[in-house]
Amino acid sequence: MNIRSLELEQFRNYEHARFEFDPAVNLICGENGQGKTNLLEAAAACSTMRLFRTAQKKEGLRFGENYARILADFQAQGRDFALELRLSRTKSMEIYKNGVRQKRQSDAQGILKTVLFCPEDLMLVRQGAGARRRFLDTALCQLRPYYARYLEEYNRLHEHKTRILRDSEEKPSLLSMWEDFSLRMAHIGAQIIRYRAYYCKKLLEAAAAVYADIAPQEVLSGEYQTVSSVSDPFASAKQIEQELIDHVLRHKQAEIAARSCLSGPHKDDLVLLLDGRSAASYGSQGQVRTCTLSLKLAERELFFGEDGEYPVLLLDDVLSELDRRRQDFVLNRISAGQVMITCCEDGISDKLRAGAVFQIQNGKII
Repeated sequence: MNIRSLELEQFRNYEHARFEFDPAVNLICGENGQGKTNLLEAAAACSTMRLFRTAQKKEGLRFGENYARILADFQAQGRDFALELRLSRTKSMEIYKNGVRQKRQSDAQGILKTVLFCPEDLMLVRQGAGARRRFLDTALCQLRPYYARYLEEYNRLHEHKTRILRDSEEKPSLLSMWEDFSLRMAHIGAQIIRYRAYYCKKLLEAAAAVYADIAPQEVLSGEYQTVSSVSDPFASAKQIEQELIDHVLRHKQAEIAARSCLSGPHKDDLVLLLDGRSAASYGSQGQVRTCTLSLKLAERELFFGEDGEYPVLLLDDVLSELDRRRQDFVLNRISAGQVMITCCEDGISDKLRAGAVFQIQNGKII
């Protein structure tokens, strides 16, 4: 699996640029603020159908422009693909796969698979639960197309139900829709919980093995936590759905009073433990970073186990944030598959055998 070429038109600070990538290591150099991360963001968008730095796709447009395009030619699963993402200030993003417009973004998610690792991810363990849910969702949407559709629908239902609850004081008639939304959210939510539970089990097993290679004197473990009304996240979807329904029906008045949805997978978390203690609360900065490293490298291995080919690894200036021992560990683990690495420091580039090197300045290749 690799991206052969990527063309950016009016995207972020790129007026127009075309990149021809090496199937192995690609080094993207330049000072801060020149467009290195923008390039990786475009590459990641070709697998996730979203921009990782903003929820508003129109923010990906170059200043003063009304549209932007990302065009990618890539190979995956032994086939060639051409993907085009069209961003606009006035309408939703349009997605074209091999020249055919896709009805839903989930129809194109995960054909190309990427694992992104940026400096902000190093604090994933100590960030809020929402960041860890996004981490899980980004992987699962690429691995399981049905999951992407479930998540898309659940988020839409959650948004509408929240609006109903917030506006119900002024318009009590809106509450007539509360039960319909609650039942549908329970149905979709049960599927999401099961997908997350099984993925977290595999992820934690793989991450523990990676962590042991870095720090054999410590043990990484963890658990997937969903709402307390679900007795077993590995149970049948029917059982989980009924437990969610029972809980939400008992707490209708509480939701109306709180004006928010109180139960469901939008409350989930991935809890990480070191030697049985909370990594977020008791882990040192080095231990927390090693946890995140282990999760990201484990994610990459799970993708390989699923498809028999490594996802495209996108490292956004993250090596400069690691000490030399962890730098060397990462570089030794990524010898296979396509890698795109951004950096400012010559010291890191000296350690890499890059097949292609791009020097970026103000959104241009120089």
